[in-house]
Amino acid sequence: MIVHSRADGQAVRIRLSNTFGNRPVTFGRATVGLSAGGGAVVAGTLRTLTFNRAASVTVPVGREAVSDPAPLRVTAGADLAVSVYLPDDTGPATYHRAAYQTNYVSTDGDHTTDPAATNFTTKAGHWFFLDSVGVAGRSDVGTIVALGDSITDGSGSSGGNHRWPDVLADRVAHQSVVDEGIAGNKVLTDDPVSGQSVLHRLDRDVLSQPGLRTVIMLEGVNDLRSTTPPATAAQIIAGYRQVIARVHGRGARILGATITPVEGSARYDADMERQRQAINSWIRTSGAFDGVVDFATAVADPSDPLRLLPAYDSGDHLHPNNAGYRAMGSAVDLDLLR
Repeated sequence: MIVHSRADGQAVRIRLSNTFGNRPVTFGRATVGLSAGGGAVVAGTLRTLTFNRAASVTVPVGREAVSDPAPLRVTAGADLAVSVYLPDDTGPATYHRAAYQTNYVSTDGDHTTDPAATNFTTKAGHWFFLDSVGVAGRSDVGTIVALGDSITDGSGSSGGNHRWPDVLADRVAHQSVVDEGIAGNKVLTDDPVSGQSVLHRLDRDVLSQPGLRTVIMLEGVNDLRSTTPPATAAQIIAGYRQVIARVHGRGARILGATITPVEGSARYDADMERQRQAINSWIRTSGAFDGVVDFATAVADPSDPLRLLPAYDSGDHLHPNNAGYRAMGSAVDLDLLR
């Protein structure tokens, strides 16, 4: 599995998750190295990871396992290759459904220590069991979490790290940007495909991040368009207030991002637009957030602001393309990320 690093450091550790499994999962071996492209690893960089000094680990249902740090020099912008060997049937896999990153599955057997790509013959667009990769570096590096749905996850981009959090990561110094976008995610309700709501996953995905300083929250469009009946602006705002209070309770700041234009997209109607406008007005004027990121204005068509600018539209009138994500990542005022 290929993961793009957004921090410099001297050691790496990974977090493996069995949060949504129905049986314990055994990882027979796990390795990390610098990606050489495709399924290959740069010669001399492959490291075997241990878990409490053991080469294998069994993760109970609903739990996670964090590896011991492995010495590896990493620079921001480098791609890391993480491999895990699963000797037994796992049952349902805890995974990230839409990685927008090509990953590789090997032929049968333990190929975690193979630096060549020869045995990694199948491509996959998911991250299996891999919850996160941590890079140990400067102690004063803070963490920015991008909390969102498919627009934060990168739907509509061409892959290759063109999401708006990737663009933001290239702009900030001494802070690491963690992308916690999940396609289809909602503020208020869980979904069998897109997973737990923001209110249910906030502790695990956001508040547990080391060095958390700032959260940028772009959520709510799926509550408006993919819930029956659709949530109202008042209900979504009440959810926002809960998130704000919990982030502040963690001692971090939270920026509210306006919901981007959706006219012309599937299931769009006039009431959805009224609710979106009410939410965005509240985000801009309430003062409830510690700052505002006006993504809606950044990607709107000036001549028809209810729609995405055609040059920024991936084609579904909901998700931006690479250029749109670049505009979003460039719209974040760095002074808000203190």
